[in-house]
Amino acid sequence: MKIDLYLPAYTQSLRLDERENKRVIYDDIRSKWLVLQPEELVRQLLVQYLIQAKHYSRHRMALERGLKVNGLSKRCDLLIFDRDMRPFLLVECKAPQVTLTEAVFRQIAAYNLPLQVPYLLVSNGPVSYCCQMNYSEGNYTFVAEVPVYPGTKLQ
Repeated sequence: MKIDLYLPAYTQSLRLDERENKRVIYDDIRSKWLVLQPEELVRQLLVQYLIQAKHYSRHRMALERGLKVNGLSKRCDLLIFDRDMRPFLLVECKAPQVTLTEAVFRQIAAYNLPLQVPYLLVSNGPVSYCCQMNYSEGNYTFVAEVPVYPGTKLQ
């Protein structure tokens, strides 16, 4: 089930600049400027979406976090922890021109092996998919929207 997160609506929340003849974007979570690549733009827009629309805590976000998958060092794009610091949502970002294929889903599934998060999200900006994992039954269900942050009371 495809989801449109309307990420361009969060563009005004981004800090963009030019440094040493390169476009850069400020990463509020890691407190540093990064070269503006298409995938990085998607990641930063997703961070703003999660904070503003879904009430995720910026203090429970880890970007480019290292993890071990089958003995290999990998980096996940974005990992969200719940209030008890348990992994809650794993996010894989791609550049807008990258089609979200089965290979992308295999990649995030592999990254999830050591984490076992309740939710997975893949996005290239215009197209996103979110699924809820069911480990006891060994399957997953695509959901119509990204879940709100655990414990958030929406009005």
